[in-house]
Amino acid sequence: MLSVLKGAPSAEELAALTVVVAALSQRRPARHRPLPVGGWSARAGLLRRPLQAGPGGWRAAGGPA
Repeated sequence: MLSVLKGAPSAEELAALTVVVAALSQRRPARHRPLPVGGWSARAGLLRRPLQAGPGGWRAAGGPA
């Protein structure tokens, strides 16, 4: 229910306000889907891989092969 506390709105103004309030009450909230993780924001690259012991281990620890 709407109630006018101050002023004297016309019938057209009240009708317009009623339409806006009714339209807003009928809107459904948007569903929030989880955003896919892009390659730039993936945290897997920050994890350190296990070190490789033995010949060539220092090369293997330097980065992707």
